[in-house]
Amino acid sequence: MYKQKQTEGRLSRRVLLSAMIAGIAVAVVFTVTPWNYIPTEVTEDVTVVANMEYGCVGESQHGMIVVVPECSAQAGETVSATFNVPSGKLNGYWEELEQRQNPMVDTWDRNVSGSGISP
Repeated sequence: MYKQKQTEGRLSRRVLLSAMIAGIAVAVVFTVTPWNYIPTEVTEDVTVVANMEYGCVGESQHGMIVVVPECSAQAGETVSATFNVPSGKLNGYWEELEQRQNPMVDTWDRNVSGSGISP
């Protein structure tokens, strides 16, 4: 009878330990949010900045520099390109994260350049 009670106690400890490990794993997944770093394939028109011997270098609507192989377009023209963009950049996660880390910096402050003394 004592052995049976001891076996039941071990089983409940294993279940409790398994539940704790599962809970920690779920908390880590939701804390790290890996889906904001996984790249997403995007196809869009990019504006050609330069034409090189290996292709065109362009800028996307997301501000990404894109290399388009075998491209003969001149600077200023638009071409279609397929490239990878981190998901956090597309869904606004990175902007939200920066806003939370720097709450006192607004859009106007980011666009100001130079140095000076305020009155």
